Amino acid sequence: MRVDLTDPSRFADGTFWSDLAWLRENDPVHWHADAEGGFWAVTRHSDVLSVYARHETFVSGQGMRLGDQPDAVGAVAQRMLIVSDPPDHTHLKRVLGKSFRSAEMPRLDRLVRQTVGAALDTALAAGEIDLVPLAGEIPNSVICSLMGLPPADWRWIGGVTTAAFEGPSEDARSAAHSEIFLYFSDLVAERRKRPGDDYISRITHDLRDTAVPCRQRPLTEEEVVYNCHGVLAGANETTRYAAAGGTLALAERPDQWRLLVDGGAEVAGSATEEVLRWTTPAVHVLRTATRPADIGGVPIADGARVTLWNVSANRDADVFPDPDRFDVTRSPNRHVAFGGGRHRCIGARLARHELEVYLTELAARVARIELTGAPRCNASNFTLGLTSLPVRLTPR
Repeated sequence: MRVDLTDPSRFADGTFWSDLAWLRENDPVHWHADAEGGFWAVTRHSDVLSVYARHETFVSGQGMRLGDQPDAVGAVAQRMLIVSDPPDHTHLKRVLGKSFRSAEMPRLDRLVRQTVGAALDTALAAGEIDLVPLAGEIPNSVICSLMGLPPADWRWIGGVTTAAFEGPSEDARSAAHSEIFLYFSDLVAERRKRPGDDYISRITHDLRDTAVPCRQRPLTEEEVVYNCHGVLAGANETTRYAAAGGTLALAERPDQWRLLVDGGAEVAGSATEEVLRWTTPAVHVLRTATRPADIGGVPIADGARVTLWNVSANRDADVFPDPDRFDVTRSPNRHVAFGGGRHRCIGARLARHELEVYLTELAARVARIELTGAPRCNASNFTLGLTSLPVRLTPR
C-alpha cells in the first residue's frame, strides 16, 4: 500500500485515517520517502512513548515538524522551548511553566469560567452560529488576558495566530509569524520598563539557570518573544480544535450527548480526555536521532528524521479498546494529545480545564446541538481541526 503522510489533501478529507491504520498493523516504524530524503513514521502508542522518553537520543533542536525550514529552525533553536533540548529546554521550561502550575489554577479558573460563560451566552442568543470562531474565543481570551494584552488587540492576535499556521501560502504564513514577533518585541520592551502582574512581565523579569552552577540570568528578548509566540499558538490551536471537534462528535452521537448531559460534571472529566484523544490537534512531531538506535526493533541511523504520529497512537487498539468509537466514559485514557516526556505541553493543565468547563457548561445550558451545514477541516498534517462548524444550539 502506498502511503503519503505529506499530502495535505488526505488530512482535509479524512482519508489519512486508513493510511495510519494500515501502518500500525503492517509497518509501525515505516520509512517514508520525501523531497528531503525521507523520514521514519512511528505510529504505535508504545513506540511513540518510547521515542518521547529518549530525549537525548531523539532531539527537538533540529526541527519539530515536517516542512520546517532549516534557517528558521536555526534562528530559534535552543531559545524557543519546542525546538530546544536539555539543558536549555530544562532552564526555559522552569521559567515559562510557572504560570501554568496547579497553584495558579484558582486564579485561572475564574477567568476560564467567565470566558466560557460569555461565549455560550453569545452563541445561545444567536441560535445559529459557526462554532469554530466561538470555540477560538475561549482560549484566545484566556491566554491574551493571562499575557496582559490590550483587549482591543485580542481579535487581531487570534486571527494572525491562525494565519501563521493556516495561511494560504508559505509567504503568508511567514508574514504572520513576523507580525507576531514584532508585536511581542514591542510589548517586551514596554514590560521591562513598566512590569505588571502578567505572564509577559513575569518571564521578562524572572531568572533562568545557565551552564554555570549557581549562576542565573534573565531571559533574552529573543527568548521571551519566541516563547510568547509558542505559548500563544499552543494555547489557541489545541483548545479551539478540541472544543469544536468534540462538539461535532457529540452532535453526531446523541447517545454520547445524553451521557454527558445526564452525568454533568461527573462525566465531563472523562469526556474531556476522550475529546482530546478523539481530536488530537497536534497530529505529528519531529525528532532527529543523535546516535544509532532502534524503535520497535527497527534500526535507526544517526541523523535520521523520526516523526511521531500522536493522532495514530491515540487510535491504537492495543491501548484503546474499540479505538474508533467515541466514548465519553472511556477510562483509562492514556492518550498522547499533549505529547510526552520532557516536551509534554506546558499548558496541558489549562487546556484541559478550559475544555472541561466548556463541556460542563455546554451540557448544562444546551438542550440540543444540530448541524446546519457541512463541517470543514483544514489541510494540515501538523495541526488538524475544523475550520467551520455550522450549528444550531437550542437552549434549555
